[in-house]
Amino acid sequence: MMVSASFLFLHAITLVGQHTDSTNKTTPVGTAKVWGKIDGMSIIGLVQGPSAAVAPLQVACVFEYTEGDIFNPPALPAALNGMVHLDHALKGQITELRKSGKFAGHYLETLLITPPKGAMKAPRLLLIGLGDRHQFNADMMINIGAVALREATRIGVTGFSFASDIKDAGIDSPTALVAGNVTRGIINAWRTQLYLQKQHLSPAKPMTKATLLAGPAFFETAGEGIKEAIASFNH
Repeated sequence: MMVSASFLFLHAITLVGQHTDSTNKTTPVGTAKVWGKIDGMSIIGLVQGPSAAVAPLQVACVFEYTEGDIFNPPALPAALNGMVHLDHALKGQITELRKSGKFAGHYLETLLITPPKGAMKAPRLLLIGLGDRHQFNADMMINIGAVALREATRIGVTGFSFASDIKDAGIDSPTALVAGNVTRGIINAWRTQLYLQKQHLSPAKPMTKATLLAGPAFFETAGEGIKEAIASFNH
């Protein structure tokens, strides 16, 4: 009996949602929500993978390479694994870059890629290293968020999409805290850019939106962390 790809995808979503938190509901792919606005920038949540998100720049994070790290358990199943989809979209080049050491994935290391036209929705891809998976903690994501914003500003885009891809690599991270810390880093870095612009030390270019991607089972939890982070700047 043939089973449709859409059925398998929905079944995988259900399994991940049950495994993560039996009280969590899954959110449909494509769902977008503005979690808040600050300093002229909207912080948006989107249920989508990094290869399919529409943005001027896609940011994706990777750990230092270990064999099969995004393909084998405890990594998310392939149907829900955004990094697997991204690697496939680029015909395995992300794995090749990591495995060969051309991009080691050291903490805060960056690599800007211009994918072939049509390979993914975003015309540019920025990889940011997360370092050694065994040394990971959620506080590190503040600096990751800051680097994403600063690189987006340097490239000259007015918005970007961000995927932490931590669960894709099999790391059981605290979803709300990770999303909140990425948001804190983005806002901190944007406020620095606004200060530089005010002092005529940087071109006056807007950053209108930062879109944080989340899987169907993690969208609402990530949103709580994002909203809390935004609120902490408004006191």
